[in-house]
Amino acid sequence: MTEQRGERAPDGDGRTASRAARTAERDGDPGTLGIWQDSRVPQNTAEPVPADPPLAAERSRDVADTLPAPLAARLKRDADGLVAAIVQQHDTGEVLMLGWMDDEALRRTLTTGRVTFWSRSRQEYWRKGDTSGHAQWVKSVAIDCDGDALLVRADQVGAACHTGARTCFEAGGDLGAAVGHRPENETSEEKTL
Repeated sequence: MTEQRGERAPDGDGRTASRAARTAERDGDPGTLGIWQDSRVPQNTAEPVPADPPLAAERSRDVADTLPAPLAARLKRDADGLVAAIVQQHDTGEVLMLGWMDDEALRRTLTTGRVTFWSRSRQEYWRKGDTSGHAQWVKSVAIDCDGDALLVRADQVGAACHTGARTCFEAGGDLGAAVGHRPENETSEEKTL
């Protein structure tokens, strides 16, 4: 799991804004579940992308209300209101990293074309690539059968890991697990239950 340092959102007196302030609705109502498109989403580029404009100071509604109700109801969040988000390179299937999203981070990811996470350590949102230029351009987002994990297929620009490695799992390293072998008489179509 990696977290790219992003810009902090100061409030009027220079202190870091509260989570409520950082989650302020700025893009309007996302509409209904289905295809969300934003004509302002830039095309894929290797150049650094400027940070989002400053967020409004207060939200007019709860974070859970920002997602369409059918989607929000399917999510099974942990005690902190987060769901794991696995990021995979869309064209190679390479697993890049694991991050955490709350409803607002997921809404931003679904509506802006850029991957946004909730930083558990800094207690703030961060959009991958805003400071490093190593952006993740969303190609698709899927939810697993239990609703407790997301799969974000993205086009990764540069390294996904804050260490500079292509993937966080490359940086973390192999743990040397025993390698299992399927019996020769067992096919992938068998024993699917």
